[in-house]
Amino acid sequence: MAFKISDLDDTQAPLMEHLIELRGRLVKAVLALGVAFAVCLYFADDIFGILVRPLTASFGEGQGRLVYTQLYGAFFVEIKVALFAAFFISFPIIANQLWAFVAPGLYAKEKRAFLPFLIATPVLFTMGACLAYFVVMPLAFPWFLGFQGNVGGIDAEALPEMGQYLDLVMRFILAFGISFLLPVLLMLLNRAGLVSRDQLVAARKYVVVLVVALAAIVTPPDVISQLVLAGPLLFLFEGSLVLMKITERRDAQRKEEEAEAEEAAETKAD
Repeated sequence: MAFKISDLDDTQAPLMEHLIELRGRLVKAVLALGVAFAVCLYFADDIFGILVRPLTASFGEGQGRLVYTQLYGAFFVEIKVALFAAFFISFPIIANQLWAFVAPGLYAKEKRAFLPFLIATPVLFTMGACLAYFVVMPLAFPWFLGFQGNVGGIDAEALPEMGQYLDLVMRFILAFGISFLLPVLLMLLNRAGLVSRDQLVAARKYVVVLVVALAAIVTPPDVISQLVLAGPLLFLFEGSLVLMKITERRDAQRKEEEAEAEEAAETKAD
């Protein structure tokens, strides 16, 4: 019997429908980001004022100043602030468009398994960002400014540059926000069968070393922010192990109930 190759035209229509839908979803996501950017650009000064409050408090009332060393420096800072804020504002819409495109291809069981992770991601990221803004930066900035004074007979004064300060704040927020997604990553790997709870428990001492190294890499070179990041990450790791244990027990109980229901149905049929 000769091998028959299917005509490409048989699959062209479904593929084109998916590509058209993907294009529509991307357009909506980009439009949401563009509208949010326009709004945030109008309020860029106010948003940057919020981001600069930890530094203002560290300097003290009426002290300290920000400088920019290039004529266009302040303008590009406003652009970066607007883009940074616009992404966070438009993220729910972007995530919704992504979910709307992917969800039809998932089974109901897969949707129920994936949806909690989609909800937990922005919550955990926000928790990490809030920890960076309300705890870490108010602790780290005074330490940075503590190096001011007389050094070798010459005065050393901190004159933060606007762009560099914004990069530092964004690094703090992104580092803590993304690091707080560790439970989502571990749970996804566990649900996919790539990593088991027993393997993570056995590798706990290596995880501690990796977490400390990660905190040293993604945070600025100060001990305070590194310790404040490493502590919650280790706590989240242990919390992930507890959650995995609860999930495994629930899955085992569900399988047992399903087996009992099938056995009862077979008995009733006989």
